[in-house]
Amino acid sequence: MLKQLEKVLMPLAEAIGRNKYLMSIRDGFLVSTPLLIAGSVFLIIANFPIQAWMDWLAATVINQETGETLATFLAKPSDATFTIMAIFAVMGIAYSFAKQLGTNPLFGAAVALMSWFLVMPYTVAGSVDVNGAAVAVSLSGISLGWLGAKGIFVGIICAFVSVHIYTWVEKKGWVIKMPAGVPPTVVESFAALIPAVFVMGVFFLINLIFGAFGTNVFDIIFEFLQTPLLNLGDTLGAMVVAYIFLHFFWFFGVNGGSVVGAVFNPILQTLSLENLEFFRTGVGEGNIICQQFQDLFATFGGAGSTLSLVIAMVLFCKSKRIKNLGKLSLAAGIFNINEPIIFGLPIVLNPTMLIPFMLVPTLNIVISYFAMALGFVPICSGVNIPWTCPLVISGFLATNWVGGLLQALLLILGVFVYMPFIKIMDKQYLIDEAKAQEQQEEDDISLDDLSFDDL
Repeated sequence: MLKQLEKVLMPLAEAIGRNKYLMSIRDGFLVSTPLLIAGSVFLIIANFPIQAWMDWLAATVINQETGETLATFLAKPSDATFTIMAIFAVMGIAYSFAKQLGTNPLFGAAVALMSWFLVMPYTVAGSVDVNGAAVAVSLSGISLGWLGAKGIFVGIICAFVSVHIYTWVEKKGWVIKMPAGVPPTVVESFAALIPAVFVMGVFFLINLIFGAFGTNVFDIIFEFLQTPLLNLGDTLGAMVVAYIFLHFFWFFGVNGGSVVGAVFNPILQTLSLENLEFFRTGVGEGNIICQQFQDLFATFGGAGSTLSLVIAMVLFCKSKRIKNLGKLSLAAGIFNINEPIIFGLPIVLNPTMLIPFMLVPTLNIVISYFAMALGFVPICSGVNIPWTCPLVISGFLATNWVGGLLQALLLILGVFVYMPFIKIMDKQYLIDEAKAQEQQEEDDISLDDLSFDDL
């Protein structure tokens, strides 16, 4: 049975892992990761969950003329990262995809950004108060919403389509060729001219067609594609199913986070940006399921929530093999690194550990979801906290002290779920160690057993 499943899952995982579109999305979002973490540092400082601290920031005036406070200035780094995150995503995805297709990645990123901005609406709708009545107005400008979470899906489509067109024209040989001796940068610049014109022409026609019907690409994609996908991703069922598949892949030695995350993470990251906007402005609604929910409440210590397993190994197991492995893996597990357990225990292709390996994260997800849905624990604020941040601290920063407490309780619950299964392995290892000890004693030669009378 295991061999049959392996024959099916291994090629599937390999195909997904090597898919150039999914790889480009994964690598493209990584471009913005260090920027978002840096912005999160300032965001945590500005919204540290102590009311007296936040009141002091809001009361400390920096600019007397404008009335800007220290809280206003602390919000600026997050505006320079989270608010315009879609720009980094489009650039990174197009750059990575251009490398996959074998063309100039810098020009690929440039034409993708140009295409994205070309189909973007340049009007901002709003209202003004006139004699106590709200009057609708339309101003020229770019809505920051399209530069953030709302514009990511259009950006992904523009990145792929524009780079495809650019590469197709380039491979047709429709480029301007410069004579020998011209600097390489000038040669590359002129070579990109005709492909860039083709890309611009295609997206100009797209924008013209949508404009003729009184709409634009962003509104259509957001209404008919992005919103349904986000609504689907922000469900308990979607999260549970995704994590079952993720851990099933890990069981066969395939990095389930890379396989499932390539499809699911863009949705979770978009939901996190919506949470961040909700907590900053109060506009819209928060999402229970998001990137921080996955990173901070689904698993502790890595896939399978194996920090619970490590604790059970250290506290309740007696065999030297398991106990020593648990001690060696504890420090790494605290920082959510669990390769020593996955491959050292092992969990890979170990039927004894498959049930708790999939069950513990599922319990974490279900309990955390209902704890937040019922209001016992606040939903995650969307602040980008590194996945290596230890539990309790990460829960406190993402929600408040109740989130940290929930993490600790789920960790303890996981210990008792893992305990009967690891005890089965521990019992077998004790028998193996006893047999090995007996064999060693039989093989040892004792001088007391020697007699010179026999010579």
